[in-house]
Amino acid sequence: MNFLSVLAVSKTKKSTTKTVKKKVSKKTTKKTAAKKPVKKTTKKISKKSVSKKTIKPQRTKVICISHKEDCDGISSAAIIRQAFGGDAILVDYPGQMEALNQVVLDEKLKSLFICDLGLSKKTQDEFIDILTTLRKNKVSVTYIDHHDIDPDVVKALNKIKVNVIHDINECTAVLAYTAFKSKLNDHASFVAACAAITDYMETRPIGSKLLQIYDRQFALISATVMTYNIVGHQKEPDYLQYLVEELADSKFPHDIPNTYEFAQIQVEKLSQMIAKVKMGLKTMSNLGHMEILDAGASGAVNFVMGLSGKNVGVAYKERVDHGIYAVSVRGSKDCKVHLGKIVNLLATSLGGSGGGHDKACGAVIPKPKIKKFITELNKKIK
Repeated sequence: MNFLSVLAVSKTKKSTTKTVKKKVSKKTTKKTAAKKPVKKTTKKISKKSVSKKTIKPQRTKVICISHKEDCDGISSAAIIRQAFGGDAILVDYPGQMEALNQVVLDEKLKSLFICDLGLSKKTQDEFIDILTTLRKNKVSVTYIDHHDIDPDVVKALNKIKVNVIHDINECTAVLAYTAFKSKLNDHASFVAACAAITDYMETRPIGSKLLQIYDRQFALISATVMTYNIVGHQKEPDYLQYLVEELADSKFPHDIPNTYEFAQIQVEKLSQMIAKVKMGLKTMSNLGHMEILDAGASGAVNFVMGLSGKNVGVAYKERVDHGIYAVSVRGSKDCKVHLGKIVNLLATSLGGSGGGHDKACGAVIPKPKIKKFITELNKKIK
């Protein structure tokens, strides 16, 4: 084969190689193009992730809103915690609606318990409105209380399927214990018995049976120590939460560090209060009254009643931050009127709120109206 023939064959091979490369390139391009649907899969995943973000959070939270100022409220919160878990929000009467307005916005709230927080004419309509919203959001609501309640309020709550546990003949902790006994351990009966003692309801049908389980003196001193610790730590919400947790964990008051030492401090303060009440006490025809400056009104009110020689005692302390007076009212065994009902109506008419039991109740009164409140109350308890 001559040189020209070899050259021709070489060109033919190169041409063939280029053609093969082009074909391979085209095939490869087609295969690559065929794999592009991977991007579509990515878009689908993206759409799914967006749709997940719009799903509402699951409702899993349990909250108990309870009264922070006495053993009945703290004990009720402890009983609910032991039975259902969850967290406690501890408030006084003026703080009740504020707490409810906060929890109604919680999208994770599943169950709400409201304990030992009586209603007044001023707050009951708002109370029903908030609970109606919660029920529309499918939140389970249980209201446990022993204060006097307008029957129309109970009907309205039953209508929206709120679980109302109400009886003026037993304290709230006893009602909670009785309702959820199957979910509680034996220690819960002691917690309820102490609450009955401090609410002067240990002679009531269920409360008296619970008290019979325990040595009376042991229960009395335990209840008293708890009360002094609660009253003395009103400005320390973390400590009150701690008490709820310890009681829910089946601790006796003597098991909780420093409770007896602190109770002794409170006893000393109360003993000093006797001399102050003797000096500052004022009387009207049907009641004794006094403004308290350096202690809680609830701790002094029984001294005011006893030392005045009247059937009703009124103690009141200014809450400068709110522009109101916090008022405690107590009646003796000889008091013939239902103080809770009278105070409820009177306080509402003066722009405040109040209510409670027949011989133990409280009120929140605007500062400029405190003198009128006392004068009008004196007229109504003849």
